[in-house]
Amino acid sequence: MRTLLITGPGGTGRTTVAAATALKAAREGTRTLVLSADRTDTLGAALGVRTGPAPVEAGTNLTAWRPDAAERFRADLTAFQARAGTALDLLGAARLDAEEVTPLPGAEELALLRALRDAATSDTYDLLVVDLPPTPQALALLALPEELRRYLRRLLPAERQAARALRPVLGRLAGVPMPAEWLYETAARWDLELAAVEAVVEDRATTVRLVAEPGPTGTDAVRSAGTGLALRGLSVDALVANRVLPGATNDTWLAALAAQQRKALDEWQETYDVHEVPHRGHDPRGTDDLGALPVPGVVNETPSPVEWPLTDHLADEGVLVWHVPLPGAIRDELDLIRRGDELVVTAGQFRRIVPLPSALRRCTVDGAALREGELRIRFSPDPDLWPRTR
Repeated sequence: MRTLLITGPGGTGRTTVAAATALKAAREGTRTLVLSADRTDTLGAALGVRTGPAPVEAGTNLTAWRPDAAERFRADLTAFQARAGTALDLLGAARLDAEEVTPLPGAEELALLRALRDAATSDTYDLLVVDLPPTPQALALLALPEELRRYLRRLLPAERQAARALRPVLGRLAGVPMPAEWLYETAARWDLELAAVEAVVEDRATTVRLVAEPGPTGTDAVRSAGTGLALRGLSVDALVANRVLPGATNDTWLAALAAQQRKALDEWQETYDVHEVPHRGHDPRGTDDLGALPVPGVVNETPSPVEWPLTDHLADEGVLVWHVPLPGAIRDELDLIRRGDELVVTAGQFRRIVPLPSALRRCTVDGAALREGELRIRFSPDPDLWPRTR
């Protein structure tokens, strides 16, 4: 199944473009599901049908779904209280009733990730269109499964489960209860669920489509988005330039704005597959308006993955070079930190902790340079760890 993630700067019509894209695919015979995490029913307003916690039919071959974060959060918290009853009683904690529970910040994102996983692993749809939040929040959302799995591995390492037979003895020696088996079982279940979401995000059939209004602000946002998406290894299949004004007009003010848009469009076309959607003079509402928008379709071909290749320069320079594509990155905003077998890469407001390939774990960082939108990190073999040759 193809998964299309749609994001971009705030207020650029992302939800409208997502709805129009899903509608176009459905009318071409593709079984399509469009997902949204908005608290307000912006998706339903665009499609002309009310959406909510249960998937609804929005047309032939088209289903719309806006998961309810509050309902799932209440169910999770109730289940947690039931499993952790002994520990909560030991602490003198007062139980929370489901009716008094309101979702915490981030619950909407977790609900969307779960819906993404459930939809991607079902055989009901051929295309999944996901209306993501604005790009910075969207990238934080997409990074969540990877980061949470890393936290779980650090806090509750799987190898510690091998010592579960010793926990009663250790508990008596320490005088406090040791972590119960259910805690490790819960961590393992969470890890499995997060791994399923991570697999969807990293799948070759998952691509990102950017939506932005052409102009100086949109250009800065697109540049930043390109850097953040590349850092996460996500490929951009198209850039939808939304609300494009007509070039020929007698209005001096509109002509100046159109010229400004044209400048941004020319710049974008050097990097992206740009599709222009003209300004309709009003917010599109209903399937008739959405069907009139010339949004790009979704091809069935599997896109090329974003690769971080490793090249061998040992013979001539004595180093291995790791190539990390970071289009739009600014040198002064880059930072690298080596922590054991991981590399912390920071590019502007975005950061990612990535495990080093096995060959580089036996090396030391020898330097890095940003060249033509690519970060090239040099690694020198550590004589104490590198295999010796005769």
